Amino acid sequence: MSDLRELYQEQILDHNKQPRNFRPIAEPTARAEGHNRSCGDQLTVYLKLDNDVIQDISFEGKGCAISKASASMMTAALKGKTVQEAEAIFETFHEMVAGEEELEETELEQLGKLAAFSGVREYPSRVKCASLAWHTLHAALDSPEAIEAPVSTE
Repeated sequence: MSDLRELYQEQILDHNKQPRNFRPIAEPTARAEGHNRSCGDQLTVYLKLDNDVIQDISFEGKGCAISKASASMMTAALKGKTVQEAEAIFETFHEMVAGEEELEETELEQLGKLAAFSGVREYPSRVKCASLAWHTLHAALDSPEAIEAPVSTE
Protein backbone atom coordinates (compact mmCIF):
# COMPACT_ATOMS: atom_id res chain seq x y z
CA MET A 1 0.00 0.00 0.00
CA SER A 2 1.39 3.41 -0.91
CA ASP A 3 2.17 6.00 1.76
CA LEU A 4 -0.63 8.20 0.41
CA ARG A 5 -3.18 5.36 0.61
CA GLU A 6 -2.09 4.65 4.20
CA LEU A 7 -2.49 8.32 5.11
CA TYR A 8 -5.94 8.38 3.52
CA GLN A 9 -6.94 5.22 5.37
CA GLU A 10 -5.74 6.70 8.68
CA GLN A 11 -7.80 9.87 8.09
CA ILE A 12 -10.94 7.85 7.37
CA LEU A 13 -10.43 5.68 10.46
CA ASP A 14 -9.81 8.75 12.63
CA HIS A 15 -12.98 10.52 11.44
CA ASN A 16 -14.97 7.32 11.97
CA LYS A 17 -13.73 6.86 15.54
CA GLN A 18 -13.89 10.56 16.45
CA PRO A 19 -16.38 12.19 14.11
CA ARG A 20 -16.28 15.98 13.98
CA ASN A 21 -19.49 17.98 14.28
CA PHE A 22 -21.46 14.91 15.39
CA ARG A 23 -24.37 16.65 17.09
CA PRO A 24 -27.68 18.27 16.28
CA ILE A 25 -27.87 22.04 15.79
CA ALA A 26 -30.49 23.86 17.82
CA GLU A 27 -32.87 25.65 15.48
CA PRO A 28 -31.18 24.81 12.16
CA THR A 29 -32.13 26.87 9.12
CA ALA A 30 -32.00 23.71 6.99
CA ARG A 31 -31.89 19.99 7.60
CA ALA A 32 -32.39 16.76 5.70
CA GLU A 33 -32.37 13.06 6.44
CA GLY A 34 -30.55 10.47 4.37
CA HIS A 35 -30.79 6.71 4.17
CA ASN A 36 -28.66 4.17 2.33
CA ARG A 37 -30.81 1.05 2.14
CA SER A 38 -27.90 -1.02 0.81
CA CYS A 39 -26.07 -1.07 4.11
CA GLY A 40 -28.41 0.66 6.55
CA ASP A 41 -26.62 4.01 6.91
CA GLN A 42 -28.95 6.70 8.28
CA LEU A 43 -28.07 10.29 9.04
CA THR A 44 -29.40 13.77 9.45
CA VAL A 45 -27.49 16.82 8.23
CA TYR A 46 -28.13 20.13 10.01
CA LEU A 47 -27.21 23.57 8.67
CA LYS A 48 -27.22 27.06 10.08
CA LEU A 49 -27.07 29.44 7.11
CA ASP A 50 -26.56 33.19 7.26
CA ASN A 51 -26.58 35.17 4.01
CA ASP A 52 -25.74 32.04 2.00
CA VAL A 53 -22.78 31.21 4.26
CA ILE A 54 -22.66 27.93 6.19
CA GLN A 55 -22.14 29.26 9.71
CA ASP A 56 -22.53 25.81 11.26
CA ILE A 57 -22.98 22.31 9.90
CA SER A 58 -23.33 19.02 11.73
CA PHE A 59 -24.73 15.54 11.46
CA GLU A 60 -25.94 12.67 13.56
CA GLY A 61 -26.94 9.11 12.83
CA LYS A 62 -25.45 5.70 12.37
CA GLY A 63 -23.59 4.01 9.60
CA CYS A 64 -20.48 2.28 8.39
CA ALA A 65 -16.99 3.75 8.74
CA ILE A 66 -16.98 5.22 5.22
CA SER A 67 -20.36 6.90 5.70
CA LYS A 68 -19.55 8.38 9.10
CA ALA A 69 -16.06 9.52 8.08
CA SER A 70 -17.41 11.12 4.91
CA ALA A 71 -20.04 13.07 6.87
CA SER A 72 -17.45 14.15 9.44
CA MET A 73 -14.93 15.32 6.85
CA MET A 74 -17.69 17.02 4.84
CA THR A 75 -18.82 19.08 7.83
CA ALA A 76 -15.24 20.07 8.65
CA ALA A 77 -14.55 21.10 5.04
CA LEU A 78 -17.74 23.12 4.49
CA LYS A 79 -18.05 25.18 7.66
CA GLY A 80 -17.63 28.82 6.68
CA LYS A 81 -18.10 28.18 2.94
CA THR A 82 -20.80 29.80 0.84
CA VAL A 83 -23.64 27.69 -0.51
CA GLN A 84 -22.16 28.11 -3.99
CA GLU A 85 -18.74 26.89 -2.80
CA ALA A 86 -20.36 23.94 -1.01
CA GLU A 87 -22.26 22.95 -4.17
CA ALA A 88 -19.05 23.13 -6.23
CA ILE A 89 -17.21 20.94 -3.69
CA PHE A 90 -20.18 18.52 -3.75
CA GLU A 91 -19.92 18.25 -7.55
CA THR A 92 -16.15 17.64 -7.46
CA PHE A 93 -16.44 15.12 -4.62
CA HIS A 94 -19.23 13.25 -6.42
CA GLU A 95 -17.21 13.19 -9.64
CA MET A 96 -14.22 11.82 -7.69
CA VAL A 97 -16.11 8.90 -6.11
CA ALA A 98 -18.68 8.11 -8.81
CA GLY A 99 -17.50 9.67 -12.05
CA GLU A 100 -16.34 7.84 -15.12
CA GLU A 101 -12.89 9.43 -15.19
CA GLU A 102 -10.38 10.12 -12.45
CA LEU A 103 -9.93 13.72 -11.36
CA GLU A 104 -6.93 15.75 -12.38
CA GLU A 105 -4.27 16.25 -9.69
CA THR A 106 -5.24 19.92 -9.29
CA GLU A 107 -8.86 18.96 -8.62
CA LEU A 108 -7.78 16.45 -5.98
CA GLU A 109 -5.61 19.12 -4.36
CA GLN A 110 -8.61 21.45 -4.23
CA LEU A 111 -10.51 18.81 -2.25
CA GLY A 112 -7.76 18.66 0.36
CA LYS A 113 -8.39 15.93 2.93
CA LEU A 114 -11.57 14.90 1.12
CA ALA A 115 -9.31 13.29 -1.49
CA ALA A 116 -8.99 10.46 1.05
CA PHE A 117 -12.13 9.05 -0.57
CA SER A 118 -10.62 8.82 -4.06
CA GLY A 119 -10.12 5.06 -3.70
CA VAL A 120 -13.83 4.48 -3.07
CA ARG A 121 -14.53 4.52 -6.80
CA GLU A 122 -12.79 1.12 -6.97
CA TYR A 123 -15.54 -0.33 -4.75
CA PRO A 124 -18.90 0.53 -6.34
CA SER A 125 -20.90 -0.74 -3.36
CA ARG A 126 -19.09 1.80 -1.13
CA VAL A 127 -19.77 4.82 -3.36
CA LYS A 128 -23.26 5.14 -1.85
CA CYS A 129 -21.75 5.11 1.64
CA ALA A 130 -19.28 7.87 0.82
CA SER A 131 -21.83 10.03 -0.97
CA LEU A 132 -24.84 9.72 1.37
CA ALA A 133 -23.97 12.74 3.54
CA TRP A 134 -23.24 14.79 0.42
CA HIS A 135 -26.56 14.00 -1.24
CA THR A 136 -28.30 14.75 2.04
CA LEU A 137 -26.48 18.08 2.28
CA HIS A 138 -27.44 18.86 -1.33
CA ALA A 139 -31.11 18.21 -0.50
CA ALA A 140 -30.93 20.46 2.58
CA LEU A 141 -29.39 23.26 0.53
CA ASP A 142 -31.94 22.76 -2.24
CA SER A 143 -34.98 22.78 0.07
CA PRO A 144 -34.15 24.38 3.41
CA GLU A 145 -37.69 23.82 4.65
CA ALA A 146 -38.39 20.41 6.17
CA ILE A 147 -38.07 17.59 3.67
CA GLU A 148 -40.80 14.97 3.91
CA ALA A 149 -38.94 11.84 2.81
CA PRO A 150 -35.34 10.84 3.49
CA VAL A 151 -32.80 11.26 0.71
CA SER A 152 -31.71 7.91 -0.67
CA THR A 153 -28.59 6.86 -2.53
CA GLU A 154 -30.58 4.13 -4.31
